[in-house]
Amino acid sequence: MKASTGMWTTNIIRRRPKVKPTDILMSEHRVIEQVLDCLEKILDQCTSENKLDTASAKQAIEFFRGFADHCHHGKEEAKLFPVMEASGFSGGCSPVAVMLREHELGRLYIQGMDAAMEPAAAGDAEAMKWFIQHGQSYLKLLREHIRKEDICLFPAADHRLTERDQEQLLAEFERVEAEEIGHGTHEACLKIANELADRFGVPRAPGQPGSAIGSRHEH
Repeated sequence: MKASTGMWTTNIIRRRPKVKPTDILMSEHRVIEQVLDCLEKILDQCTSENKLDTASAKQAIEFFRGFADHCHHGKEEAKLFPVMEASGFSGGCSPVAVMLREHELGRLYIQGMDAAMEPAAAGDAEAMKWFIQHGQSYLKLLREHIRKEDICLFPAADHRLTERDQEQLLAEFERVEAEEIGHGTHEACLKIANELADRFGVPRAPGQPGSAIGSRHEH
């Protein structure tokens, strides 16, 4: 009986975790896409009505900075990407290096939208043009970025990273959510995402994550 129990325990310890770090990141992608769809609606209104919904634009930018960049890209840059680089995904032309450059480019587009927002709302035609241009560039970049991570980068990481790597990353994701991002940050960002979705008739992302901890326990 003891030997059998010991074998059963060993099997449990050795099995691959049910939820992978990339599962959490992909779930966050769906919420980011939800707000990208809302941004597209905001840009369409700018083009068709020559009018900027400032309140919605501010919420979208707040979400992209707080959730897409700080929470999501933050976990990738500080935790996932270093482990991937240590596992062989390194070099100036590596997939990780490309993703990092795209993160930086996305921040520039967000800064551009933010800088143009107030004058565009006040009727400055040139500022409106720049808001639309930066917004469209951000939409195209993020959608393609997400597609590359979902289809190529994350499956490659799942294949290369060891079970120990996966478990350590999950623990680090939880620590980052609790200690660095802060309690309630995800909930606040998700509230913005869903308010925008309901306002613009955009479907809510299924299985929305409350946090890395919540995502792990929900599966």
